[in-house]
Amino acid sequence: MKILLVVATKSEIIEGKFKDCDVIVTGVGMVNTTFYLTKKLSEKSYDLVINMGVAGSFSDEIKIGDVVEVIEDNLSEIGFENGNSFSEFTNFRIKNYFKANEKTNLKKAKGITVNTVHGNEKTIAKIVSRLTPDVESMEGAACFMVCEKFEIPCIQIRAISNKVEKRNTENWNISLAIQNLNATVAKIIIEL
Repeated sequence: MKILLVVATKSEIIEGKFKDCDVIVTGVGMVNTTFYLTKKLSEKSYDLVINMGVAGSFSDEIKIGDVVEVIEDNLSEIGFENGNSFSEFTNFRIKNYFKANEKTNLKKAKGITVNTVHGNEKTIAKIVSRLTPDVESMEGAACFMVCEKFEIPCIQIRAISNKVEKRNTENWNISLAIQNLNATVAKIIIEL
């Protein structure tokens, strides 16, 4: 099985751990992910893409260090404001259409993909009320969308590094999240 691992930063993947997989480091954000993943999939075909990285959790049930599989993601900022309300132009909710999620036994999560991570209590409350996300990342929906267009199965695996709250890096545990992320992805690949 030809597997492509997609990460935003080098720090999210333990070097040398995935010798039988191709890896691309896209850089942070939707634009970078879309560009570099599209370029890679235009050059070579794969049986599976695994988008792996850290994420923030909105849910009290998903703790720092937990690893989840995002099976639905939303480009949550594409729309317009009308006074105090927000409306989407269309539905930018992207589900994992290829049933790739049946390959893991991880807790399933609903994600949002953002340009600016949340750190304001009012905007956090608004996004939770509007979309009820479990986690947020800056790349997930873009990866799903590109893989859908190329008709390649994709799994999105996220390890929780922090709660989504007013920015307080003392509450974060990025090293635990990265350790758990890499161990989980390695186990998924072995079990494929």
